[in-house]
Amino acid sequence: MEPVGAKIAVVGAGAVGTSIAYAALIRGVARTVALMDVNEAKVQAQVLDLQHGLEYVPRARVIGGADPQICADADVVVFTAGAKQNPGQSRLELAEATIALTRTALPPIVEAAPNARFVMVTNPVDVVTYAALKFTGLPRTQLFGSGTVLDSSRLRFLLSEHCGVAVQNVHAYIAGEHGDSEIPLWSSATVGGVPLLDWTPLPGRAPLDRAAREGIRDEVVGSAYRIIEGKGATNYAIGLAAARITEAVLGDEHRVLPVSSLVDDDALGFGDVCLSLPTVVAAGGALQRLPIAMSESEAAGLCDSARTLREMQRRFGL
Repeated sequence: MEPVGAKIAVVGAGAVGTSIAYAALIRGVARTVALMDVNEAKVQAQVLDLQHGLEYVPRARVIGGADPQICADADVVVFTAGAKQNPGQSRLELAEATIALTRTALPPIVEAAPNARFVMVTNPVDVVTYAALKFTGLPRTQLFGSGTVLDSSRLRFLLSEHCGVAVQNVHAYIAGEHGDSEIPLWSSATVGGVPLLDWTPLPGRAPLDRAAREGIRDEVVGSAYRIIEGKGATNYAIGLAAARITEAVLGDEHRVLPVSSLVDDDALGFGDVCLSLPTVVAAGGALQRLPIAMSESEAAGLCDSARTLREMQRRFGL
């Protein structure tokens, strides 16, 4: 029987792509999960492995192949294909090879699934998202990047550990680049409804002073490098994060997520760059950005992050 319901397509059957597919199946995100990869043998093996676990997840089917038509009629396409990040290598150093791959690989997928919402996950995600918009001509709402959704989750986890509360009670965002110039938005963060900058430590806990915040920020920025050095790739958390973005689209949730989308005006002091800000994500894709409060230093840091990304765009002729 052909399943009735949403379909997601994941492009790239590597560690990240298969983690997204796995997370989507476990969370019951869609009735059809399609994997696409140019390596036919690999993608078929991944599909078979996932199919063998279908008894234990909400009802779904898994399909896969090397032909972009496997993505036809997808509601959401998650693009993970790209060069692998090596130990010690920055995300921005991956740009040239990944942009070239995106230029050739993405347009046939858009042709197969023209009405899908496209979520770019490949690093460096902000520059790749900008390039993908140029290559496809899709609107900024329809094609956007995973941005700092994962970085914000890392930040919330570290704050919860420091403060001694559940991570679900921490609300804080990372903005700007998904990378070294990203900015924690401390001035709008809360812990259990208490403004983070007014947080009083619980008994036995260290204060959340400037030094502690700077240490947490450094841990967020450096965590991917440490994971890659230890096991070669980050995959589980980004799998969950991308599945969560997909849920927000398919469920028309109007959930606020810091995805990376095109800033096409100068209202923030910069424009013509893709970066992350808290954004309403729903069936229409990445909708309006929230006018979140920032301190002067945070706003300046966001502008610096935008300049970093624009310089990289120019370097690759975008």
